[in-house]
Amino acid sequence: MTSRSTGRDGRRGASALALLIALSASRALAADPAAGITVEGNRRVEAATVRSYFHAGPDGRYDAAALDAALKGLTGTGLFDEVKIDRAGDGIVVHLAEARLLGRVAFEGNTSVKDKDLAAVVQSKPRGPLQRATVQADVGRIVEAYRHAGRDEVKVVPETIARGNDDVVDLVFTITEGAKTTVRQVDFTGNHAFSRRQLAAVINTSATNLLSFFTHADIYDPDRVAQDREQLRRYYRNHGYADAAVTDARAEYDPAGKAFAVTFVIDEGEPYRFGNVALESRVPGVDAERLRARIPARSGAPFDGGLLDKGSEALALEMAKLGFPFAHPTLRIGRNAQAHVIDVTFVIEEGARSYVERIEIHGNTRTRDYVIRREFDLAEGDAYNQTLVDRAERRLKGLNYFRSVKVTSRPGSASDRVVLDVEAVDQPTGDFFVSGGYSTTDGWLGEVKLGDRNLLGTGVAAQATVSYGQYARGIDLSVSEPDIFESRATAGAELFGRQTFASSYQSYGSDTYGANLSLATPMTEQTSVQWRYSLSNQTVTLAPAASGATVSLPIQQAAAAGPAWVSGVGSTTTYSTLDNTKSPTGGINAQLRQDLAGLGGDVRFLRTTEDVRYYQSLGGDLVGMVRAQGGYITGWGGQEAPLLNSFFGGPSMVRGFAPNGFGPRDLTSGSTMDNVGGSLYWATTAELQSGIPGVPDEYGLKGSAFVDAGSVFRYTGPTSFGGQTVNVANGNVLRSSVGVGLTWASPFGALAINYAVPVTKAAYDVTQRFNFTASPF
Repeated sequence: MTSRSTGRDGRRGASALALLIALSASRALAADPAAGITVEGNRRVEAATVRSYFHAGPDGRYDAAALDAALKGLTGTGLFDEVKIDRAGDGIVVHLAEARLLGRVAFEGNTSVKDKDLAAVVQSKPRGPLQRATVQADVGRIVEAYRHAGRDEVKVVPETIARGNDDVVDLVFTITEGAKTTVRQVDFTGNHAFSRRQLAAVINTSATNLLSFFTHADIYDPDRVAQDREQLRRYYRNHGYADAAVTDARAEYDPAGKAFAVTFVIDEGEPYRFGNVALESRVPGVDAERLRARIPARSGAPFDGGLLDKGSEALALEMAKLGFPFAHPTLRIGRNAQAHVIDVTFVIEEGARSYVERIEIHGNTRTRDYVIRREFDLAEGDAYNQTLVDRAERRLKGLNYFRSVKVTSRPGSASDRVVLDVEAVDQPTGDFFVSGGYSTTDGWLGEVKLGDRNLLGTGVAAQATVSYGQYARGIDLSVSEPDIFESRATAGAELFGRQTFASSYQSYGSDTYGANLSLATPMTEQTSVQWRYSLSNQTVTLAPAASGATVSLPIQQAAAAGPAWVSGVGSTTTYSTLDNTKSPTGGINAQLRQDLAGLGGDVRFLRTTEDVRYYQSLGGDLVGMVRAQGGYITGWGGQEAPLLNSFFGGPSMVRGFAPNGFGPRDLTSGSTMDNVGGSLYWATTAELQSGIPGVPDEYGLKGSAFVDAGSVFRYTGPTSFGGQTVNVANGNVLRSSVGVGLTWASPFGALAINYAVPVTKAAYDVTQRFNFTASPF
């Protein structure tokens, strides 16, 4: 009995234990639903990590929506090639196939786009997962990068290479670049106020021509075309056409010619003038009249959208100085279509109180972030002001470091926080030129120039130039750092050496070497000032005089004095409202330069020069230009001005005359009759400029007709030397000429050929009807 009784009791105990275990498991599952999730196939990813993607409902169970969310979350990690979720009774089984890891991401066949630039574009990264979708998207990203490099026919084939480890593979993108995709034609439709030539000077895209090898402006780049579209709109807006729009920029590909034809479709609208220009303040305690001087727009003047932008910026900055950082101006525009007048009211409002949480910068693979940040007048934590953000975007575009710039904003972590997103895509900024040619001043010459305006992405501009000519040789090394001490001032340093030789224009040469230190700062949008210190050593060198003539006595005295150190300070004030620095059609450019030598050194003098040019469009391609220039030099401390620092009349003042062709001249019998320089000069020019009919705009050729007049006079040098008296012709004789010219905007600078006929001159002047000159942009 006992044994039977014990057997029944044991069976009852086992059943009770099983029930207890089942109840305990059920309670554990209810307490932690994830305990019922089984993970299979994972090798690197922890099971707990997988379970963290499952979120049970309030009843502790996983419904269909919860399983679908988990599936999407796990798939979205990119860590798995396959994810499958099944139910097994009350539990869940997750079947995984982990993605292989990437050991190396490489590029083969690419020469136009560097590895580092492609690596920055693709999202497949070493030690990351291999995902088919990501790889295919990377193929598209590489193709897009090549499109921006002007190669639309590129082909990209991705390939994986096993490394002997099933979990790790190499990813190689094999690239067939194809030929460059160029622009064979650029057209404008709808333009009536401005000629095709004028509009072509505004944009950067150009059709293939002889200069394309140097400029690369004929490479089709959709971002560049988009920028050109905006440039055209702004050009019209700044020249009276408030309603102008570039409605389309069509790029049509010609498979036969393997090139694009780009057409800009323009709706000009009507020209307007400013009507009433008013200012209204809605900020308590701010008097609008106090701020009126900050508005450059004037009633009755042609409409200029650029003046509205400058006025808004000036008002925003002034309000910030007055303690209202959130205040910003808005424009209230009133159009009178019949009278073609626009009334403008600048309305200053307090603005919402929001702050810059972050400035996020991307797209720049070369330019350092701080170079971009310093163009902003605000930083993280500062009051958000849209006017200052727009100003920063314009500044970044003006640097010419980037292919494209776009600044947008999005909400931050709180309602009063704003995140600024800055996309700045780098473009090449280095230059290398080898050139040769002929100049009437320097004779035959060759030049090598190497530089970068954004050296190593730091914003530093550096340039080295070596020239070797028939009558002149030189070397120049320069570097400049913008925004020195975070003050928007530009600091520069230069080392130079130049040697000139006797020629048919002068019987002496010179040796000059030295250094310059400069600091330039903008005063306003149109005005800038450069301060400098220079130290140089200059020597007059003599060559045997031709035909037994005696070198002019003032030249002999300058050579006998030997080398002289020139130590001085100076300033250059520049005012410019030009609409285009390379090919202006309107505006003023004025420059005043002053130098004081005598802070140490061997010579003492004060030298002042000025040069003012005014451009005005006369309709179509015709542009009028008038120019006035002058200068004065005087010694001080008992010294006369040195020969090499005096003024010498030539084609830079009045075309039709040889270098050193007019001015005070030694007429002593038996001398070489050199130009010995004057202490005063003046010159004026009236010129008409126009494109050449039948010559494509892309060649950069422009014709001109001109009238020049001027004089150099007042010789102050020695009148005797070695007991001999010097006979110097020293009168203020009018020199004038008329002529025609041809200017070529080459990649190396502006090259000009002029033919001028002197109208009035002195009997002893040296004329030269043909003249060749070269000058940097």
